[in-house]
Amino acid sequence: MALLDILEFPDPRLRTVATEVANVDDEIRTLAKDMLETMYDAPGIGLAATQVNVHKRVITVDVSEEQDDPHVLINPTFEELGEPMEYQEGCLSIPGFYEKITRSDKIKVTALNTEGEQIEFIAEDLFAICIQHEIDHLNGKLFVDYISTLKRNRIKAKLEKQHKLAAR
Repeated sequence: MALLDILEFPDPRLRTVATEVANVDDEIRTLAKDMLETMYDAPGIGLAATQVNVHKRVITVDVSEEQDDPHVLINPTFEELGEPMEYQEGCLSIPGFYEKITRSDKIKVTALNTEGEQIEFIAEDLFAICIQHEIDHLNGKLFVDYISTLKRNRIKAKLEKQHKLAAR
C-alpha cells in the first residue's frame, strides 16, 4: 500500500469528470487500498479517486469513530430518498475550510464492490452526506461550488497564498 498525494483547490485537475470503471481488477483493488490508507492518514472520512489524480469512478468512505467500517464504492450512483439536511462540510482538497451545505439525509446507493459485484444499500445522515460529497468529486464538483462566489474566491485566494508560501 502507498500514501497518495491529495490535490488541493484550485488545482484544475479536481474539475476532471471521472470515467466509469469497465473492469474491477487488481489495479482498481490496489487503488482502493491506497485510497483508504491515504484517507485514514489525512485524516478524513471520504476520498474520491479524482482527489488523488486518478480519474476513475472510485470512492472510499468510513464515517465510523473507530475508522473500522471502510466502504469502497466503484461507479457509485444514488437516488435521493430523504429530506434536505444542512451539514458543515470540509474536504481534504480544501484543507482548513468548512461551510454549511444542504444535501439529502437519506439516499439509495448503487455501486460495484471490489469483487465487481453490484451492491445496493440505504445510507443515512453523515454516511449519506459523505457519499454525495465524494460522488460530486467524481463529477468535477467541489463543496465550494455550493457557496457564494465571494466566499469561494476568498477561499481560493487563501489557498493559493498558502501554496505559494509552501513552495518557497
